[in-house]
Amino acid sequence: MTHHDPDTLATVSLPFIEDWLSALQASCDVDQIHRILTHSGLSQLANSKPAANRATQRVTLDQIVELYQIAAAETGDEMPGLWSRPVRPRALQHLLTTVREAGNLPAALYRFSTFWNLILDDYHIELKSEESCISLSLVPRGTQEAHRFGHMLLLKLAHGLLSWLAGYEVPVRAVQFAFDQPGFAQDYGVIFPAPVRFSQLCSAISFDPQQLGPPQPRSPAELAAFLDRAPRDWIFTGFREHRLSLQIRDFLYRSNWEDCRLGDAAAMLNVTPRTLMRRLEDEAASFQSIKDALRRDIAIRDLRAGHKSIEDISHDLGFSSSANFHRAFRRWTGGTTSSYR
Repeated sequence: MTHHDPDTLATVSLPFIEDWLSALQASCDVDQIHRILTHSGLSQLANSKPAANRATQRVTLDQIVELYQIAAAETGDEMPGLWSRPVRPRALQHLLTTVREAGNLPAALYRFSTFWNLILDDYHIELKSEESCISLSLVPRGTQEAHRFGHMLLLKLAHGLLSWLAGYEVPVRAVQFAFDQPGFAQDYGVIFPAPVRFSQLCSAISFDPQQLGPPQPRSPAELAAFLDRAPRDWIFTGFREHRLSLQIRDFLYRSNWEDCRLGDAAAMLNVTPRTLMRRLEDEAASFQSIKDALRRDIAIRDLRAGHKSIEDISHDLGFSSSANFHRAFRRWTGGTTSSYR
């Protein structure tokens, strides 16, 4: 099996981005929406109502990056459709230039908060700094409903910028959101390396100041590369230290995963198989569901790449026939293999 970085392989459910798509549809004309969805590989959403099986449909991280970049270009908004006022082009470049000059990471968070307080009408970014905790909170200025994808993206931008400045994925103490827990809550575990709580008074992200090391010098070329890849480098900072289920997924991907058993993963984590099963149950996961999700995402990657035949993909994933693979793929995604080609 060819090894790619596993965080580029992961997928999230379609509902994770649906409220963002709704916001884009409200701010773009039909032709723009068609171009945005087509070029980001989501053309099946352009001409049809949401499918009954949308909860099982998957979106790759590459598609989210492409959706963002195309939508930003089409709308002239660097947070496309997510806030009441567009974030004008080059605003993020100015933000990076500002935080790059910070002498330490808490100072970078302060510059982050002052920047967005000049930009946003909807929210005030409140920075609280104590000896044991430093946090950023989105305090609403009115009674507007919290935009789930917008809140996620802004909090993750704060984490992504800190990680870029530090040169490693900065540990997150906790994340909370002002909206109720959605049916796709597990998707937030792919994005944030921390416990995520819902139905809180405000959306916020917090860090342990003792874990915020010194910033690394960042050249203009590195700044430009970060912007060119946006939002990849701030949303997908890596997830090897995230939830237990993602650690196991990473272990499977880097091992001869087809032959790995629960006992192998337990040995890697220095726990008993029974303890591992119990901890996975706490995350509403199981060893087999993690393995199936990995097979699903490898299949989606290979189908989208178009370099392998269905028979080769079936064989690589351990299926005895392509018919068995087709049935499993429909069960995993609610769609056909041809719809992901």
